[in-house]
Amino acid sequence: MFCFRRHPVKKSLTAVAAVISAMALSLSACAQAPDESGGSSASATGSSSQAAGSGSFKACMVSDSAGFTDKSFNQTSLAGLTKAASDLKVSTAKVESKDDKDYAVNIQSMIDAKCTMIVSVGFLLENATVAAAKANPDVNFAIVDSQPANAPKNLKPLIFNTAESSFEAGYLAASMTKSGKVGTFGGQKIPTVTIFMDGFAQGVDYYNTQKKKSVQVLGWDAKKQDGQFVPQPNPFQNVAGGKTTAQTLVNQGADIVLPVAGNAGNGALQVVKSSGGKVNAIWVDADGCDTQPTYCSSIITSVYKGMDVAVYDAIKAAKDGNFTGDPYVGSLKDGGTGLSPFHTFDSKVPADLKSELNAIKADIASGKIKITSTAQPK
Repeated sequence: MFCFRRHPVKKSLTAVAAVISAMALSLSACAQAPDESGGSSASATGSSSQAAGSGSFKACMVSDSAGFTDKSFNQTSLAGLTKAASDLKVSTAKVESKDDKDYAVNIQSMIDAKCTMIVSVGFLLENATVAAAKANPDVNFAIVDSQPANAPKNLKPLIFNTAESSFEAGYLAASMTKSGKVGTFGGQKIPTVTIFMDGFAQGVDYYNTQKKKSVQVLGWDAKKQDGQFVPQPNPFQNVAGGKTTAQTLVNQGADIVLPVAGNAGNGALQVVKSSGGKVNAIWVDADGCDTQPTYCSSIITSVYKGMDVAVYDAIKAAKDGNFTGDPYVGSLKDGGTGLSPFHTFDSKVPADLKSELNAIKADIASGKIKITSTAQPK
């Protein structure tokens, strides 16, 4: 088996791909099991590592192609696994995907590593996770950001109604724009991305209705379900593409940008920081001032998803013998999603706007304000 870590590999990577293709290896052979000694080993499709822990329970994780250092989606999910290793004293392993074609192989590598529970991170892993769960009924699975239809009972969806928190973000952006234009773009047109964009656009619409204003949303038309996305291939890793997409919105007049693009969103942060304060951002998934401290002065707030908490709680339930396949749905009401602190913008957000956001949060939680995104959890 040829192996490599997640860093640039040139000639050797080409050779590995050729050998693997020629030999037509099976899935179980393509992904090497983690090093049980507490070190790390890498498969032909991603890097994997093992963290020592006591007991026979073993919690494992497979990232999507953005990897565990995306400063956003995967990284936040990994924090839940790390906390489980520390607090619950369970063994853990993880494997980092490099491409969409890696998902089934990498999940199988965790099955081969005798994992008690496997958490897959992202909607794009849905098909591979469902297939693995059906084929391995004695293993507990959880998937972040996906709610598969007719999922087996050993698969727990961990999903978040970020349309709610993004609605708040849209209202906030509309309140603070100076140009009268705000923008958003996605990494890929999938429900877990467009749900943010829907909520954001509807929050701006709500502001316009309440204040009799006409703030424009660039990059997304919620009615047509069409907008700006990072160019392929590997859009969630395409930082240069994210930068170009964000710059297009800024060139059109947007002075607040919401990137929903994983690691590619870093390109948007580069654009807003280079503006010298003329343009700012709202980050997603994690508190950007925690994961992106270099850009904190340009981040008004973040639409967070409590993926770390959801992952930890799912692992704990499985370890305690309380696992169920019932979906966890994070919402404004239970704190599973929401707006992060304003940090350096705290003094710039007027007190009356903060009060309005609190009222909107309560109205969404109570159902008084209804959000119509079709991407919301069912």
